[in-house]
Amino acid sequence: MLSVEGLNAWYGQAQALFDVSLSVGEGELVVLQGLNGAGKSTLLQSLIGIGPRAQGQIHWQGEPLNTWAAHRRAKAGLGFVAEDRRLFTALSVQENLWLVARPASASSGLSTSAQRFERVMALFPQLKTMLHRPASQMSGGEQQMLALARTLMTGPRLLLLDEPCEGISPVLVAAMRDALLQLAREGVAMLVAEQNNILAQHAQRVLVLTSGRMAGAA
Repeated sequence: MLSVEGLNAWYGQAQALFDVSLSVGEGELVVLQGLNGAGKSTLLQSLIGIGPRAQGQIHWQGEPLNTWAAHRRAKAGLGFVAEDRRLFTALSVQENLWLVARPASASSGLSTSAQRFERVMALFPQLKTMLHRPASQMSGGEQQMLALARTLMTGPRLLLLDEPCEGISPVLVAAMRDALLQLAREGVAMLVAEQNNILAQHAQRVLVLTSGRMAGAA
């Protein structure tokens, strides 16, 4: 599904990733672990096309996507949830969701926008009560739920998640974990960067990134 070989990345003259190789198969949950500064966010951003200067081979469904812009990668089925959430804070929950919804078509194989909306409401019932609330008035955990729900409205086949359970309340951590595991059971592939071992115990594979280098798998 996703194949990465020899990925290197630089911020100016400083190299952040060194010959990173990995793969994520259809419906697979892969967790990427590493300390702060190990390069986890840089790797995910490079995969979606918004990171630093990068070189290496990235293939999606057998096609090279190195030259693709981020919006084309998203349209092809890659969904990215950043650690800083990147919500439209002046807009309501409902507006954030519908703004990014992709229309269904026979070629895309997507469900309808309405079906995807019902799906995210089922995954995150907490959002139902705040559809008209501005995103700026939500807690950090609620914003994280909205960030994931918004990405799901694009109909992704692979989710790239940067610390989805970090810095939120224990109750919302449990809700986020349960939603992600439900998505995994439904066949959505995921590459998840985390430090807190919340999803690692459920993953098919755990990869370890150390100082920008892939240290091994557990």
